Amino acid sequence: MMISCEKAANICDKAQYKEASGWDRMKLKFHLLICKTCAKHSKDNTKLTSLCNQANLSVLTDDEKKKMKESFSKIR
Repeated sequence: MMISCEKAANICDKAQYKEASGWDRMKLKFHLLICKTCAKHSKDNTKLTSLCNQANLSVLTDDEKKKMKESFSKIR
C-alpha cells in the first residue's frame, strides 16, 4: 500500500482540486504519516491554495489577451 513520494505529490495536487479518489486520499494520508518531507509539501501546498483563494486572482479573457498582443506589436 506504500506509495512513492512522486505518486504522493501527484495525489496531493489532485486532492487540492477535489480530483483525487477516496482511495487515493487514504493512501496519501498513510504516506504523509510516514514521510515528513511529503507532509511538509502537502501543508505548504494547502497554504498556497488558501493564499491564492484569498487574493481573488483573475485572468485575462481571450479577447483581452489578443488586444494586449496587438498593442505590444505596435510598440515594436
